[in-house]
Amino acid sequence: MFDQLSAKLTATLQGLAGRGVLTEDAVKEGLREIRRVLLEADVSFELTREFLDRVQAKAVGVTTLKDVRPGHQLVKIVYDELVALLGEKQAPIAFASVPPTIILLVGLQGSGKTTTAGKLARRLKLEQKAPFLVAADIYRPAAQEQLATLARQVEVGCYTDPAAKDVVALVRRGIEAAGHARARTVLVDTAGRLQIDDEMMAELRRLKAAVAPHEILLVADGMTGQDAVRIAQGFHDALGLTGVILTKLDGDARGGAALSIYGVTRAPIKYVGVGEKLDALEPFHPDRMAGRILQQGDVLSLVERAQSALDEREAERLARKVKSRKGLDLEDFLRAMRQMQKLGPLKNVLGMLPGVNPAALQAARVDEKKLKHVEAIVLSMTPKERSDPDIINGQRRLRIAKGSGRTVQEVNQLLAQFKQMQKVMKMAGKSGGFGMPFGRGFPG
Repeated sequence: MFDQLSAKLTATLQGLAGRGVLTEDAVKEGLREIRRVLLEADVSFELTREFLDRVQAKAVGVTTLKDVRPGHQLVKIVYDELVALLGEKQAPIAFASVPPTIILLVGLQGSGKTTTAGKLARRLKLEQKAPFLVAADIYRPAAQEQLATLARQVEVGCYTDPAAKDVVALVRRGIEAAGHARARTVLVDTAGRLQIDDEMMAELRRLKAAVAPHEILLVADGMTGQDAVRIAQGFHDALGLTGVILTKLDGDARGGAALSIYGVTRAPIKYVGVGEKLDALEPFHPDRMAGRILQQGDVLSLVERAQSALDEREAERLARKVKSRKGLDLEDFLRAMRQMQKLGPLKNVLGMLPGVNPAALQAARVDEKKLKHVEAIVLSMTPKERSDPDIINGQRRLRIAKGSGRTVQEVNQLLAQFKQMQKVMKMAGKSGGFGMPFGRGFPG
């Protein structure tokens, strides 16, 4: 997420942080580089200029605090201004005092609107908000069927009417159906177009007037940069957006959309999509995102993700096994690895740790496929072999390699690394401290 922006901006600030005194010339030189980095990230020119003006006004002549170098104070100034640029504080959904809360999801085709409706329904269900989906896209082939499929996966109600011709009437019937289902939140997946046009906006205005939604959320593709800002401005002028959901931020997003949308529209980013799965939707925290961009990490989000994704009882069972005389076996290792995979792509998880350089992660080429290779090898073993790897002789290793589609060398490497990990975990168990059951070099 924003790897190039993060690496370049951090490198520039590190150069300034090493200076003992911040002169006006030094600040201007650094700000010119920051300007170049932001413009390359597709941040709007006007916002970039305003951002740098505020930083320069605060940075020039900054007084040295005890034990804090002027350069480090500049990093803090840039951080504070990034937080302000991203929206200042987290903006949750404003739920109605009397249910149901009606949320219109709007956007262009291809932005991931229908999938986002399913993701948001899943999140709201976990928050005990009793969501209900209404399929209001009567134009795109199979759009209603797609939403109904997502609703079944999330196990929430969904209203569809493939024969409907009047969108306003359809949504009204959908809200009525949500009331019968005792839903507290109604998510309306509206129709999109390939581009903003008068016909689409007129329909959305009629819908807004008819159902009086509590939230109008734009689903925008974070990969489109300044186009996303232009689209947001168009929808905001026509409808008065209450928030934005940025999708595809797990890809090679340059960051321009996230850094510009709030400044241009004043509509806060409420959620970000960070993957294709239905659990890959996160609340947007401006302060945490600023920390990620400046490589200060986002431990709070990582902890929240772990709390929601990991099985506490399974973790306690693994902890007991570590302390036992036998220790962990390959079956335990397989379970632990699957627990870790629930946190999301390994690259994204590592990127949330303080001080981890995105450029270094890119250079390290974190290969998610290796996890699948390791899993295939372990699954090709018999239960007895997983419980007691010492019985795996040459003939068994050849069978396991053929069964998993990997090489004998990879099987040997896994067994050797697992043996080393067992030794480390036993020592940690004796000393009373242990971590997640992944030894150095896993997986590979």
